[in-house]
Amino acid sequence: MFHSLLTHPNSLFGQFDRLQREFDDLFSTSGLPSSIRSVASGTVPQINVGRTPKSVDIYAFAPGLDVSKIEVTLDRGVLRLAGERAQPGPADRERLRFYAQERVTGRFDRSVTLPDDVDPDHVEASYRDGVLHVSIARREAAQPKRIAIQ
Repeated sequence: MFHSLLTHPNSLFGQFDRLQREFDDLFSTSGLPSSIRSVASGTVPQINVGRTPKSVDIYAFAPGLDVSKIEVTLDRGVLRLAGERAQPGPADRERLRFYAQERVTGRFDRSVTLPDDVDPDHVEASYRDGVLHVSIARREAAQPKRIAIQ
């Protein structure tokens, strides 16, 4: 029932969601469709989401991660990035007192809602120089086509 309150267009939450999308479209400078959703800035790892005529590309800025501990899944139009960043420093952490600690450590879990035209059978992921790049092909039906005039 709670899910239907969130998704029903005439519910209060549905109206807030519609208003948020309209507001995003009105003031968006990214040129991305409002159907691509993520989380507010300040969440770890930071991400950039972009699109080309042939793909949707996600870049997660995650230096110092062990690639074998990064999970990338795509399920029903939601891309999920999960993993863990270990805390650097000496093995004797109990005696270490930080004066400043700006690097976020521990588990992370990010989700990005993708547009309907992505093709879940054509996904590539790579990790290089601290950047995780996930590229998801868009279906050919979504590609712009030039129409010949007779």
